[in-house]
Amino acid sequence: GQFVESGGGMVQPGRSLRLSCAASGFTFSSYAMGWFRQAPGKEREFVAAISYSGGNLNYADSLKGRFTISRDNAKNTVYLQMNNLKFEDTAVYYCNAGFTTPLYSWGQGTQVTVSS
Repeated sequence: GQFVESGGGMVQPGRSLRLSCAASGFTFSSYAMGWFRQAPGKEREFVAAISYSGGNLNYADSLKGRFTISRDNAKNTVYLQMNNLKFEDTAVYYCNAGFTTPLYSWGQGTQVTVSS
């Protein structure tokens, strides 16, 4: 599979961003999808996941209530709505197939920087 993430940028604390991930190379509608992130100097961590149908969602405990994952199987795209962004959300965000364990190589990611 291949992934192209977009939608990142530099925002002030408290603002929102919506990330998109266009997937190809596999049957998107048959796979769960997940978002992960890697902050400077830290290991990549799980953010959120959505089942193939969209009926089952999973979030990192620390992000529940601020982040929302969704998908559009007609567009082979998964989204991450991020609200009330905090400094500690600064990271490169990646998507991948799989509910919590990534199945394919990583894309280039999209940089999110929260700064005042």
